Amino acid sequence: MDSTLVARVRRFNRTVTHRIGALDDAYLARGRPLGQCRVLWEIGDGGSEVRALRARLDLDSGYLSRLLAALRADGLVEVAAAADGRVRTVRLTPAGAAERDELDRRSDDLATDILAPLDEAQRGRLVTAMGEVERLLVASMVRVAPADPDGPESRACVEAYAAELAARFDGGFDPARSIPAAGALMLVASLHGEAVGCGALVPHGSWAAVKRMWVAPSTRGLGLGRRMLAELEATAATRGVRTLRLETNRALTEAIALYRSARYREVPAFNDEPYAHHWFEKDL
Repeated sequence: MDSTLVARVRRFNRTVTHRIGALDDAYLARGRPLGQCRVLWEIGDGGSEVRALRARLDLDSGYLSRLLAALRADGLVEVAAAADGRVRTVRLTPAGAAERDELDRRSDDLATDILAPLDEAQRGRLVTAMGEVERLLVASMVRVAPADPDGPESRACVEAYAAELAARFDGGFDPARSIPAAGALMLVASLHGEAVGCGALVPHGSWAAVKRMWVAPSTRGLGLGRRMLAELEATAATRGVRTLRLETNRALTEAIALYRSARYREVPAFNDEPYAHHWFEKDL
């Protein structure tokens, strides 16, 4: 990694943490650190499962337990376990809800304080830049890893993939008619503990088929499709695969544009996939 880029990211981090008061042990003058305030906000009006809260915030279970214990001692949250003891939930008490409302008000004041010294053009530039930074930071938090093709994350992705194809294809989509991805190596992308994309490799000796490429609507625009394709290519190369092939439907214009921009060339049909109109190939 370029050391200059690393240094600029570190400088940005220092500026942001200083400007928003993240270093203060009494964030927004409320007598508690930023971590506790963030957890209060994330719990929300309807409460949350503790494990879901941990996944959304990417927190170590021990650290989150300490945060919740401090909030509970202050009378701001209630933590309860289900009958089987495996699922814990956390809810705001009335005092916790009032504290979160006050934190919201003070957070608005902080945002106003950041914007106030700037002129209109500078405010627009700052907010636009913040939007781009946020988008790229979210993209950097996505993790892509091998997954069990029969595991719950893989199944959830493939079901969402099939549902989208059924909605977009002329005449719908029936997975039973499509060529199966038997023996596939599955990669799943996850964000905050939730599966948000997938792709599969089906080996055929010296070549492999790319199948089940899908990205959740909530993460589109983050470059995840291109990243997933690159991860599949790298995985194939480590296994001695020399050529990748794939087919796609004419309705999937975004996918077709992605494959062409990634230097896949269109070739004659190499299988009898009933839903395909375009076939592509790339030498690794």
